[in-house]
Amino acid sequence: MPGDSVYVDTSVLGAYYCPEPLSGAAETALLAVPEPCISTLTEVEFTSLIARKRRLRELTDRQSTEVLRLFDQHVTDGRYRRLPLGTEHFFRARALIGTKAIALTTLDGLHLSVALSAGIPLLTADRDCARAARRHGATATLVK
Repeated sequence: MPGDSVYVDTSVLGAYYCPEPLSGAAETALLAVPEPCISTLTEVEFTSLIARKRRLRELTDRQSTEVLRLFDQHVTDGRYRRLPLGTEHFFRARALIGTKAIALTTLDGLHLSVALSAGIPLLTADRDCARAARRHGATATLVK
């Protein structure tokens, strides 16, 4: 049911699964969502984030393995509903990125495209992404 769904971007998941200043707020926001949604893009970007944290020694090898295992288990258990990511999302992201003079990265444009296509709000810890979502008519909740 779309009214209970929210598209969760990687910035929130990173704070939820890894200790950082926004972890408490991310946990509160995420646990309040009846049906959190992600896409395969979220899964790939989250894996990249954990690899980066490992390279920067913010996480040990063991910690990064455990975080990815837990996230994968949550995905497998159905804690997150996977939304499709198709060619139409890339074209929509291209249009979003190129309009309204908003600083929107390629990945954020894709996340926003998926949320808009599904007709659901975006949950993000990225101020620029939340601002861009609102300027494009999407509902966005900023975790802070």
